[in-house]
Amino acid sequence: MSIANASQHLQVLRAARLVETRRAGTSIYYRLASEGVSTLWLSLRQVGEAHLAEIDRVVQTFLQDRTLLQPIEAEELFRRLGEDQVILLDVRPTEEYAAGHLPQAVSMPLAELEARLQDLPLDKEIVAYCRGPYCVFADEAVALLHARGYHARRLEHGIPDWRSLGLPIEV
Repeated sequence: MSIANASQHLQVLRAARLVETRRAGTSIYYRLASEGVSTLWLSLRQVGEAHLAEIDRVVQTFLQDRTLLQPIEAEELFRRLGEDQVILLDVRPTEEYAAGHLPQAVSMPLAELEARLQDLPLDKEIVAYCRGPYCVFADEAVALLHARGYHARRLEHGIPDWRSLGLPIEV
C-alpha cells in the first residue's frame, strides 16, 4: 500500500474517532483510540472469517501451508514461558515492540534475524510472533530458523488476540 493510500485510510479512521494521533516534528503517530476499537477489530475479523468465503481464498492464495510451521496457541505459549521452556521472538519492527509486546519477548525484527542467529541457542525451542494471523513475518522467521537447524514454531495470534484472552502485555 502506498503511503498516500495508508494516510487516507488513517484520516478516515481518525475522522471516525477510531484512532488518535500524536505529532512529533513532521511525523504523525497513530494509535487505537481505546481497547474497544481493538475488540471491534477482532469481532469484525471473526465475523469475516466465519461468513466470507473470499477470506479463505485469499489466505490460500497468498499464505503458504501454515500447518507445516507448527502453530502454538496463546495459552500453551504462556504456560511454557512460565516454565522457561521456550524463547519468544517478536519479529515486528522495533517501534511496534516498544509500543507493547508479549511477556519475555525478545525484539528481533525479521530484517535483523539472520544476522542475529548467533544470539539464539540451537537446543531450545523458539516461538516467533508478529501482528496476527494474517501477518507473514512470523512465518518467514520460522522458515529461516528451520533452514538453519532451529526448532521453531509460530504463534497464531498477535497482540490484540493475546490481550483479548486476558493475557499480560509488557511495554
